Amino acid sequence: MIPQEIIRRKRDGEVLSSNDIAAFIAAMTDETISEGQVAAFAMAVFFQGMSRDETIALTLAMRDSGRVMQWRDAARPVADKHSTGGVGDNVSLMLAPLAAACGLAVPMISGRGLGHTGGTLDKLEAIPGYDVMPDETRLRAIVRDIGCAIVGQTQELAPADRRLYAIRDVTATVEAISLITASILSKKLAAGLETLVLDVKVGSGAFMRSKDEAELLARSLVEVANGAGLKTVALLTDMNQPLADAAGNALEIRNCLSVLKGEKAGTRLESVVIAEAAEMLVLSNLVATIKEAEEVARRALASGAALERFARMTHALGGPADFCDRPADVYLAEAPVIRPVLAPADGFLASCETRALGMAVVELGGGRRRAGDAIDHRVGIDAILPLGTKVSKGQPIAMVHAASEDDAARAAADVTACYSVSDEAPVLPPFILGRVE
Repeated sequence: MIPQEIIRRKRDGEVLSSNDIAAFIAAMTDETISEGQVAAFAMAVFFQGMSRDETIALTLAMRDSGRVMQWRDAARPVADKHSTGGVGDNVSLMLAPLAAACGLAVPMISGRGLGHTGGTLDKLEAIPGYDVMPDETRLRAIVRDIGCAIVGQTQELAPADRRLYAIRDVTATVEAISLITASILSKKLAAGLETLVLDVKVGSGAFMRSKDEAELLARSLVEVANGAGLKTVALLTDMNQPLADAAGNALEIRNCLSVLKGEKAGTRLESVVIAEAAEMLVLSNLVATIKEAEEVARRALASGAALERFARMTHALGGPADFCDRPADVYLAEAPVIRPVLAPADGFLASCETRALGMAVVELGGGRRRAGDAIDHRVGIDAILPLGTKVSKGQPIAMVHAASEDDAARAAADVTACYSVSDEAPVLPPFILGRVE
């Protein structure tokens, strides 16, 4: 294998063989080719794209660059979900225990925050003692006994993805559909899944701002996943406002517990959680229809079974045994300054620049500007009113949680600037914008 020949052929728009792709990825993994060559390959793919078969070959080669897990002892269908990221998107925190309560095994490999989007692992680390990187023996035991574990990617899973992503991040090739597809799916395939539900976000707080862009990515993900032997469907969901009424790590853990305790019934967040749980159950052949599966999920939520699974999972991964009983006043640290964000005028909340709201959380310290930055789990924004709410000038539309008065004042101004108020109620899109299978 001569790497520069593979780069040249892709640069010129030729179709690469699966053997060529596998050889290039193997050489990238063992670092026998340079960063410059990897960057040139990524740029060639960015401009020329890849066919479905090429993307499948790339995904499988990246999966096989490290360990591929097996779950023969799980004794139940093995399923997971992946979201392309958004603001206030804490679906994973509730979905994993809910799916486990409905009979699935969910070894959920999650990530950290990226840009304006919050990371599931960062949220879980707001819980004292929670270990996001357990060894494999402990992980297997938790999934077998409880049905779910939300953890981070180990060094052994898809190491090729880590090197390629780091190079894409600094060469402006992150947006290449084939590379996004292979990056997401190689990790999911390495985790040994049988089925996968994808949540592709659309709107002002998503990486894909238009429905057409999101559908293109969703189709690529579904076609490649199914082509690689992983049964997959995708939902397109709205991200033109925060999904939850909270954004920030400890605040989103509180929000998760409220949903699991039945205190957020009828919200957009609960609706998306139920919809994705239903897709997981039908795809895994545990339930015949989506309508029936939604009822199964609602019963598991209303009975407290999902909350009980979350509590057991949290304790098994090092969190307090009574965390779910008294998190707010004992275990989750509170920010020293809490300040309201006031409506700038009378009318209806008409639109939200959701990405900017996510960046306000980052500026408060709830996300990272650089990879090595520490996160302040206390800070963020909550009590966020949904679009369409009628407000009076000076009425609180959200609350800022900050480390200092200066940070709170700055964030409140930033959040106010994210919203528009109109005289007429806006026409809002549905929570679920489409489905790809």
